[in-house]
Amino acid sequence: MRFISPKTDFAFKKIFGSNESKDILISFLNALVYEGRSQIQNLEIIDPYTGGSTVDLKDSYLDVKAVLADGTTVIIEMQVLNVAAFEKRVIYNLAKTYSNQLKSGQGYTYLKPVIALNITDFKLFEKTEEIITHFSFKEKKQGFEYRKGELEMIFVELPKFRKKLEELQNLTEKWIFFMKEAPSLDAIPSVLSEIPEVEKALNIANQANLSIKELEEIDKREMFIEDRRGSIVLALEEGREEGREEGREEGRLKLLRLIFQLLRRLGELSTEVEDAIKRLSLSELEELGEASLDFSNLEALSNWLEIRN
Repeated sequence: MRFISPKTDFAFKKIFGSNESKDILISFLNALVYEGRSQIQNLEIIDPYTGGSTVDLKDSYLDVKAVLADGTTVIIEMQVLNVAAFEKRVIYNLAKTYSNQLKSGQGYTYLKPVIALNITDFKLFEKTEEIITHFSFKEKKQGFEYRKGELEMIFVELPKFRKKLEELQNLTEKWIFFMKEAPSLDAIPSVLSEIPEVEKALNIANQANLSIKELEEIDKREMFIEDRRGSIVLALEEGREEGREEGREEGRLKLLRLIFQLLRRLGELSTEVEDAIKRLSLSELEELGEASLDFSNLEALSNWLEIRN
C-alpha cells in the first residue's frame, strides 16, 4: 500500500471534507479540539468535496468548514508553507466567518461561536514545545474569559510531534500521527485500525483507491509546494555565489537585500533589528539566510541576533 499525504489541501479536503467523511471529521475534531472527548455527535460539512480539480494553487485556503449540532462553526486549514502574514490571515478568517453569519436585518443574538483549527507543517510558536495550543479572549490581569467559547483559535504544529507508532496512546496522538506520517506507511497498522475512522481515512488516502485525475491533482499540488521551498533555497545559494564572484562587500550587500526580503514575511522589522542585521559579516549573513527558513515570528529572529551580537 502507498498513502497520499493528507497535508496537501486537495488530499485533506478529500479525506475530511466529503459527505461520506462525516464520521472521520467528527473523530478528528473530537481529537484535536476536545482532547479526545466525544463532544461532537453530529455536524454538517459546508461546501463538501465533490472530486473536482483544484481551481488554483494558493499557499493555503480554508480546506474544510463544518457546522456542529449546537450551531458552532469550525473552519479547518492545513498550512504547509509558512507564508507572509499567516497569523493575521487566521484572525481574519475567524472574524470573517463570525460576521458573515448574519443576514441583512438580523440582530447579534443570531451569532454562533466559531472555532478556527489550524494545522501547520512548520513550527509556529517558538516559546513552547506544546503540539496543540488553544487561544481565546481573556482578561489580561485576571485571566477570565470574555464570552467563553465564542471565538477560539487552535493550532496543531506537526513538526513538534515526535512519537513513533508503537508509542501512540490516545485518539489525539493517533490522528496527529496520521497527519504527519501517513505517506511513510506501507500498510494500515493495527494501532491505527483500532480507530475505525482513522482506518477509513487511510483507506481513502490509499493511492489504489484514487482516480488518475485525483493523483495528478495531488502531484501538481505537491510539486508546487516543493517549488516554493526550492525557490527560497535557490535564491540564498545565488546570493552567496554572487558574493564570492563580485567582491566581498558588494556580494554582502546583495545578500543583505535578499535576506531583508525573506525576513519581511515575518512582519515589520524594527530599526534596531535592521541595524543589527546590517552589522553582520558575510559569513554571518549566510548563516542567517539558512536559519531564516525556520523562523516563524520576529521573536525567533531577535533571539538569533541576540546570541550573535
